[in-house]
Amino acid sequence: MSEIRLSSEKRLRLFSGRGFPELSDAVAAELGIPLTPTSAYDFANGEIFVRFEESVRGCDAFVIQSHTAPVNKQIMEQLIMIDALKRASAKRITVVAPFYGYARQDKKHRGREPITARLMADLYKTAGADRLMVVDLHTSQIQGFFDGPVDHLFALPMLANYVGSKVDRTRLTIVSPDSGRVRVAERWSELLGGCPIAFIHKTRDPRVPNESQTGKVVGEVEGQTCVVIDDMIDTAGTITKAVDALFAAGAKEVIVAATHAVFSGPAVDRLKASKVTEVVVTDSLPLDEDKRFDGLTVLSIAPLLARAIREVFEDGSVTSLFDGHS
Repeated sequence: MSEIRLSSEKRLRLFSGRGFPELSDAVAAELGIPLTPTSAYDFANGEIFVRFEESVRGCDAFVIQSHTAPVNKQIMEQLIMIDALKRASAKRITVVAPFYGYARQDKKHRGREPITARLMADLYKTAGADRLMVVDLHTSQIQGFFDGPVDHLFALPMLANYVGSKVDRTRLTIVSPDSGRVRVAERWSELLGGCPIAFIHKTRDPRVPNESQTGKVVGEVEGQTCVVIDDMIDTAGTITKAVDALFAAGAKEVIVAATHAVFSGPAVDRLKASKVTEVVVTDSLPLDEDKRFDGLTVLSIAPLLARAIREVFEDGSVTSLFDGHS
């Protein structure tokens, strides 16, 4: 009887959707592995087809997709990729979604509203995902929506280190654009040597999307370099109103730092027209040339994603990447 050999060697395979292939290429380069060849195209009616050009049986699959506009298309493509991997006998499938679509729909504000962030998690699980990897969720509670491990990565240390290297920390104040981000502002303060924090009181009408009313600044900002922190910049209405309020309260200069540069609609024009000194974001989402402007700094999250993917693949600790900030 001939000998049968069973291989227990794990294989890491990286797969990219079409949402932001440049980020996937950068992650692959950090890991030192190629992306798995994939055929993907749209039918005339908009339906999406995906096929992998190599065997994926028994592999540890990581599927990267940035949920950039059009968001629904990118999500659907990622779901189809997961389904294809599951049916092709991949051993474990990890969704890598640097920007998690629908994260702002994480609770019901009024009756008869959906909780779409939970629906997203259910769709991933139904498609065959075993694990989620995301960066700076809008709210941490979304981790509990997925029935399985969730690796919640943070760009905060990278953003804070960059800002801290450019300013006088003795004249620095971290500003939360609303009361809900005060805990994040405290983490910034801890990383930057205990600088003071402030927040801006604002109200929002749940019936009007992408619009808020900025109130007074709570905290001392006169003569300070203020860093306004947030998880995302969408239309930039909230951020630019915060910048105006800080200058009105006597701030010397204002820097904006956010993980996800959604930059919808009037965002770029609003930021260009504001008195903000610098806008610092990551490349969790693609930024075309028409969305780039003087004073915009884009930091790469590819090294962060690559380190987290390697830790998961090697059954290491993702939490260790953040020195306890989990």
